[in-house]
Amino acid sequence: MTIQLLKTQDIFGPSARYHLARAELGKGRPRHLHGHDFHELLWVQNGVVRHHLPDSREDLTEGALVFAGPLHRHGLEGRAEATLVVSLSLHPEVIADIGRRHPDLAGHFFWSDAPTPIRAHLDSRQLADLNHAALRLERAQARSALELETFLLPLLARLLDEVRALPPNLPLWLAQACAAVQDPVVFRDGAAGLVARTGKAHAHVSRTMRRLLDQSPSEYVNRLRMEFAARRLAGSTDSLPEIATDCGIPNMSHFHKLFRDHHGLTPAGYRRRFQRDLFQP
Repeated sequence: MTIQLLKTQDIFGPSARYHLARAELGKGRPRHLHGHDFHELLWVQNGVVRHHLPDSREDLTEGALVFAGPLHRHGLEGRAEATLVVSLSLHPEVIADIGRRHPDLAGHFFWSDAPTPIRAHLDSRQLADLNHAALRLERAQARSALELETFLLPLLARLLDEVRALPPNLPLWLAQACAAVQDPVVFRDGAAGLVARTGKAHAHVSRTMRRLLDQSPSEYVNRLRMEFAARRLAGSTDSLPEIATDCGIPNMSHFHKLFRDHHGLTPAGYRRRFQRDLFQP
């Protein structure tokens, strides 16, 4: 397959530091792969995208993120009706400057030397937040570095936290499910919610997670539930039954046991120790 190269001077205006575009992909296989001397962040807003790489291909579902750099070559193909992608082209000077000022990003996302684009995944709530932020970026009069960083840095900080918590050899299907299950809507269904997001058999998911994460699906989900419960206890006045139900654990004795196993305190004891009244201290 031939390669089409895109140049910075062809995409960016004299003072612009980014270019945002939306496209509905057709179902035809791309005639060529493309590369560029700038960086590109694209995400799947709706549908399924077949992501073609020089030596392989993969299907990306709604919420998938792709970080493509100047060394990467790829192409996109729609695999469902109304497949919509958003592409954000980023000026290389801005990416270089962010990398210099934030050394924690070294080896990740645009600052990785991986031979293929880095992929990540957002749950439905995170995707809605990203699209909302992109609207501001799209409407900005000046395509400035300030506008771009206002959009980009919160996203990178959140993803970096998730990347640090997962091993680099995690298969894409499991990394996407682990990202999706951060959403309370998903983890309320327990291990079944996580497994459903993988599209794999429960036994296969369990074996893979035990080998790579040293946790079962239930253990992984219950940790997320108890972290969510701790944040609610420390930051709200919601009742314990309400918090337990929102975690997907309406059985209060089971909720108390899980919470104490994870935090070493009862839910009420945790609230007494960590809740702070910031309005009337």
